[in-house]
Amino acid sequence: MKFFQQNPTKKLHCIIKELWAINDSKAIDSKQEKIIPDGYPEMIFHYGDPYQSNVNGTWKLQSKDIIAGQITNYFFLQNTGSIGMFAIKFQPWALHTLFGINSAFLTNKVENINFETHPILIQLKNIAISQHSFSEKVVMIEEWFLKNFNLPTKTTKGEHATQLIIEAKGNISSKQLENTVGITQRSLERYFKSHIGLSPKFYSRIIRFAHIFSLVQKENVDWADIIYQSGFYDQSHFIKNFKEFSGEDPSKYGFFENSMANFFLKK
Repeated sequence: MKFFQQNPTKKLHCIIKELWAINDSKAIDSKQEKIIPDGYPEMIFHYGDPYQSNVNGTWKLQSKDIIAGQITNYFFLQNTGSIGMFAIKFQPWALHTLFGINSAFLTNKVENINFETHPILIQLKNIAISQHSFSEKVVMIEEWFLKNFNLPTKTTKGEHATQLIIEAKGNISSKQLENTVGITQRSLERYFKSHIGLSPKFYSRIIRFAHIFSLVQKENVDWADIIYQSGFYDQSHFIKNFKEFSGEDPSKYGFFENSMANFFLKK
């Protein structure tokens, strides 16, 4: 299975986190993958066979064109044949900014893309599933966004607060956000519900969890140092948080396996 990833041009960084693709046209056996929270919504277009997902104990066949909101827990995916997908990982607020989507409605959901509501997205799909190379698709999709959207020129207070959480690796309080950004608690909570789909506190927990993966750079892990760098109070707090989001003890998690979760988080 081959993974591809590229950051967007600087002009699009305000709405796109990264673009990625996964290919394995010769996949024969089904492989189960665990997906864990990383704090970013996505649009995914399959040009291989569709995946099935297991969120609540039941396997369900997904559409080949999906939009995924914030997730608060791990779930499982499994391919049904050949693997080929191209995706856009958006900035946390971008689905609301670009398409007017209330992100709270997408929390813990993977939905079919509604081409009737947003017919312009058919053009995006056609690029994503085309025969062009990954790098060629990236260029074409960047041009598509620049042509079809008037990108924001100013950062809103809500976006600023979200950026501060990401920059602080999740180690920042709501009170610090309110004081730094100049926003009331009520306005901050309202913004996060509609634009992010999570509360500021819970989103901070996901970002802090995700940061653990970038800290683990060698197999002989110094867990005491990782716990300190990731801002947890103690080992039990660290382990409890890691298990909640991944379903596994950090000492037993396969940080160096060739998996989707590691591809997204170990950067």
